Amino acid sequence: MAAKNSNYAGFTVPGLTLDNGHQVADALQMRIHAFNDLQLTLKHAHWNVVGRDFIGVHEMLDPQIELVRGMIDALAERMATMGVSPNGLPGALVAARAWDDYEIGRASTSEHLAALDLVYTGIIESMRKTIEKVGKLDPVTEDMLIGQTGELEQFQWFMRSHLENDEGTLVTKDARTEKGAAKKAK
Repeated sequence: MAAKNSNYAGFTVPGLTLDNGHQVADALQMRIHAFNDLQLTLKHAHWNVVGRDFIGVHEMLDPQIELVRGMIDALAERMATMGVSPNGLPGALVAARAWDDYEIGRASTSEHLAALDLVYTGIIESMRKTIEKVGKLDPVTEDMLIGQTGELEQFQWFMRSHLENDEGTLVTKDARTEKGAAKKAK
């Protein structure tokens, strides 16, 4: 992974080997793809949510979208700092992702929140795996990812507060797909 490939510079941050710095940056690229997908999915839900609680959910999503966009920028700048060119292009996202598009169109607030809860679960689980991998190589990047994961977990809590019953059980318990979660929340 030398400078011959235009995506990789011949340097990384001090204290890391070139190989380790590029490994960390490559892991961040997948987080950029996931977050780009997440911010588009959240905006889609923002535009397509309907029902009695419309305005509350509609307005709850915008700050989440803005924070996720900020997370993308932080990840991309960390990659560049490590000597790897970040890629935010849609074709690269589609080619690299292992997940399907969000399945819910125009739907009630409960349906969107239930489906988004599953989206957040997937994002948070993959963040924790990335933290584990990156933490062995670079504590600075690990710290950034831990902070971002905490914010994502708070976003999920906001959504789950709409889906929790009086006994503390999520109405979407055991849902495996976005459509299945939406159906349970209906």
